[in-house]
Amino acid sequence: MKIPKAMLETQNQSNPLSRSKLIGRCIVSCIFVFLTHLALSVIPRFFSAFSFLTQLALSALLLLLLLGFGGWCRRTLLRAKASAPAFVFFNILFIWGFYFSVIRPAVPQLNDAVFNCGVVFLFIGLYSIITSDPGIVTNGSASPDQPMEGSLSQVDKELELLASGLGHESTHDSGLLMRVRYCKTCKAYIKGLDHHCPAFGNCIGQNNHPLFLILLFGFIGTEASYLVCSSLFAAKSRILDRPSELTLSESLAVSTILFTILQLLWQVVFLIWHIYCLCVNIRTDEWIKWKKYPEFQLVIPPEPGQSFRNIRFWNPYDKGIVQNVKEFLAIQH
Repeated sequence: MKIPKAMLETQNQSNPLSRSKLIGRCIVSCIFVFLTHLALSVIPRFFSAFSFLTQLALSALLLLLLLGFGGWCRRTLLRAKASAPAFVFFNILFIWGFYFSVIRPAVPQLNDAVFNCGVVFLFIGLYSIITSDPGIVTNGSASPDQPMEGSLSQVDKELELLASGLGHESTHDSGLLMRVRYCKTCKAYIKGLDHHCPAFGNCIGQNNHPLFLILLFGFIGTEASYLVCSSLFAAKSRILDRPSELTLSESLAVSTILFTILQLLWQVVFLIWHIYCLCVNIRTDEWIKWKKYPEFQLVIPPEPGQSFRNIRFWNPYDKGIVQNVKEFLAIQH
């Protein structure tokens, strides 16, 4: 099926929140970041007799409880929404501020430079991916003076066909330009949609997928650097030798270590998953909803005596690891 040129033009269609609502959400997120880290500091302060692994498990359980309780408070008591990107931003800011005020004096200059550069990189990357265009497909033209090719209803129908997988002319062409998917959160059609990322408040699609992977590497590297720095502080101050005598700042040092390890655990798994998807040329949305997209369905004819067909998953876009990686890198240009 031939796609009108106007359908492949992209622009930012998001409707920004008013400044007052945005500030309100940021304030709520900032408050919950501070409350979260103060609550986590309770674990090493009052459960010092438990092993480190037990404290790690308790921290994970407490984070889940805080997540549920925080959502309930926002909906029922505060009647206000928080901002997930702001929550990420203030978490980075909290860890960085705590590092400067407590951890840094015990850290060598090289480790200090590596961690600070990592934090600056995260701030730049976070801003870049929040404001990036994931590959929004519009039904408008590039300029008001350029006429649309086809009626609005016709273009919308073709977009729906593409998003459902029915508009694919051939499975031999695995270019992401044809793999348009619909994001219910953004209410937009996205080229090469992988998933909607709540932490960044944006879809991850064809245009910003490489940036997402780079930023994920950045988070893992910066968090690993913080673990090294905080471990040096713990060794120098001997806080693990006197767990029952910890001050608030020392408790926060241990709790931020626990928090960082939990972040690293799921982020490493998440990174491995995305590298796998890149190598086999599939997106997270396609893998989860493959029964929705006909091109991923291999119909097995019924055997004699059976009245139903078997439908199995197959990936028509997989051309081998080397070709898949080349295609992923080439499509960005």
